[in-house]
Amino acid sequence: MKTEPQDEHRWLNQLVGAWTYEADFSMGPDQPRQRSTGVEQVRSVNGLWVISEAEGEMPGGGMATSIMTLGYDTVRQHYVGTFISSMMAYLWVYKGIMDSTATALTLEAEGPSFTKEGKMAKYRDIVSLKTDGTRLLTSFGLGDDGRWREFMTINYRRY
Repeated sequence: MKTEPQDEHRWLNQLVGAWTYEADFSMGPDQPRQRSTGVEQVRSVNGLWVISEAEGEMPGGGMATSIMTLGYDTVRQHYVGTFISSMMAYLWVYKGIMDSTATALTLEAEGPSFTKEGKMAKYRDIVSLKTDGTRLLTSFGLGDDGRWREFMTINYRRY
C-alpha cells in the first residue's frame, strides 16, 4: 500500500527546515514567566510525515531534547502525532484539526497534570504559520473551570 501525499501532508511540509526558537513559559500561576532558546531541525518522511528534533537550554541550566512527529491520517481524516522529551517519561499522543484558513493546526493531547501530581489533564498546542515565514506554537492547559489557559509560547525563525 502506497499513500500519495495529500494537501494536509503538504501543509506539514512547510515546517521542514532548520529553525531557532525562543520560548516563553510559566511554571505555575504564582511563578514568574521564564525564557529559553534553542534550535530545531524538521525533516520529511516521504512527504507524509514530519519529524522535529529540538534541543535547547532550560532555565536554571541544562539542555533538553524533544522529538515530535506529525502526519495526517487519511483513514481517520485528522492530523496525528507524538511528542517525547528528555525532561519527562511520558509519550504524548496528538489528535489534530486544521482551521478554516489553513494557517493554524490545533493538536490536542492528554498527559500528566502540571499542577496536580498523579492526575491527568487535557492540553492543546496550536501551530500557526505566519506570513513572514516564522511560526508560533502556543500551548494551553484545560483548567478545572473548563477554560483553556495559555502557559507557553514558542516563536520559531528559520536560519
